Amino acid sequence: MPKAHLTQAFAANAGCEVGKKKSDFYDNTVIGFILECRNTGGKTYYLRYVDQAGNQKQHKIGGYNDVTFAAAKKKAQQLRSEVVMGGDPGAAKALAKSIPLYSELSEKHLAFSKDLKSYDDLESCMRVHIVPKWGKTRLTDMNSRSMAQWLSEKRASGLAPASVEKLRVIIGRSFVLGASWDIPGTERNPTRGIPRAPLNNGRERFLTPEETVRLKAAVEASQNPQLKHIVGLLLLTGARLRELLEAKWENVDVERRSWFIPTSKTGKSRHVPLSTPAVAIIEKLPRFKGCPWLVPNPETRLPFVSIKHSWQHAIAEAKLPGLRLHDLRHSAASNMVNSGVDLFAVGKVLGHASYQSTQRYSHLANDTLLKAVEAGAAKQAAF
Repeated sequence: MPKAHLTQAFAANAGCEVGKKKSDFYDNTVIGFILECRNTGGKTYYLRYVDQAGNQKQHKIGGYNDVTFAAAKKKAQQLRSEVVMGGDPGAAKALAKSIPLYSELSEKHLAFSKDLKSYDDLESCMRVHIVPKWGKTRLTDMNSRSMAQWLSEKRASGLAPASVEKLRVIIGRSFVLGASWDIPGTERNPTRGIPRAPLNNGRERFLTPEETVRLKAAVEASQNPQLKHIVGLLLLTGARLRELLEAKWENVDVERRSWFIPTSKTGKSRHVPLSTPAVAIIEKLPRFKGCPWLVPNPETRLPFVSIKHSWQHAIAEAKLPGLRLHDLRHSAASNMVNSGVDLFAVGKVLGHASYQSTQRYSHLANDTLLKAVEAGAAKQAAF
């Protein structure tokens, strides 16, 4: 156990003793500070110490070529002071290594959420945005400052505000779940304290009567024979696309003119009233033996995974660029409101979770009310 007054010059000239795999040189000024020299030529600075339980431990300070001698000795002095005060540098290092990476937490989050309807969206956000950035980061290294900066960069890159907010919510949820599972490093949620950015990306587009006629003509001519039925029912019911694509015959009661939706985006079931034109479409739908779906893909007899291709072709033919299938839901709502239906009833038909969701159509209700007061004023003028 050679002892020496370790200096920069000594460290530069020291080497492994002949016939040994390694030689340790102990400094005679800082207790436990050593220079390890290996027969391969490598050299490393360490601090050896005895912890509170009487166990001998070794803490790596750094390689000879990675840190200067002065920096290594200064670090050794700091660590030695910590040991004298009852600390354990190795324990702190072991604890840091025990903190999982976010990729591990994300896997547990996905496994926990596998039965949720939003799983595919969650998995996509994790895979495309979150894990590539944070997957190799230890949970304790994810802080509010770096998180806010990343979310700001996402907004600047052109990602929709609602999508950026979704990323914030997902990461926050990961840490909430992690804390409930007692996972080290999840005690402090990096999304906490980051203000939710105002979402101004709401877009409601309503079809005019002329546009509706053009769209119906285009979907009638579509190579997808179910597209005309799907578009027609969306316009008449205000349902969400996925709700219709996954609708089953057993939940449609033509006699009572009611369509039961067991689960929806809000997590609640609801009954959608069917108008006479909607019933007429349903009665003309093709039926496939043994197939439970209302408007299945004729080839697979299963719900469509996507109707994007046929929809894009139809809106191009109808000269309605940018029209979304979700805009048909807005159009159904606008038609009801403009016909004098109150917002509460419209919200019930659409399956809104709160009255606030239906408030986006309040300006249409005002138009209807304006017509009412104008009619009243005209009646008074006749007296």
